[in-house]
Amino acid sequence: MSSLDALIRLLRARSVRTGNFVLASGRQSSYYIDARLTTMSAEGIHLIGQAGLAAIRQAGWEPAAVGGLTMGADPVAYAIAAASRESPPIIDAFSVRKDPKAHGTKRRVEGNFGRGLSVVVTEDVITTGGSALQAIEAIREEGGVVLGVLAVVDREEGGSAAIEEVGVSVVSLTTTSSLGLRLE
Repeated sequence: MSSLDALIRLLRARSVRTGNFVLASGRQSSYYIDARLTTMSAEGIHLIGQAGLAAIRQAGWEPAAVGGLTMGADPVAYAIAAASRESPPIIDAFSVRKDPKAHGTKRRVEGNFGRGLSVVVTEDVITTGGSALQAIEAIREEGGVVLGVLAVVDREEGGSAAIEEVGVSVVSLTTTSSLGLRLE
């Protein structure tokens, strides 16, 4: 079984819940994908690292680092960075704060990031694209170059299109359709 097939199986088992949920967008949904239950598991970290690194390379992106809006993007970025250690070239990781620190460097982008650096934004689940768009804006404001967005799951609700409208391509490891879910 490929790492991507194993990841999809793990997402279905750990992260998909059915019922009545209110999403961050305020919309009602009959399912919820708590990707953190997968992205923060030992097996999930391993699988996301392998599948995410393969997807980045297949897209032709050559980032110096990966990262996105904390907290959902963090384990995805760290998994890819760790996987790159075993399959160079090495890709480091960074995090984007929701708000700049009020002390110290007062930076919004922390970790292995600097002006002029080419990066890929990571995301656990894309719904409206809001988190990835916030990360893209912060990275661009600090002089970074965004090569693309890599998501674990695309809920197929317009978020990828919203990101592409700002000139950034999106690659998703899986979608809600692939997980056997549909909008209601």
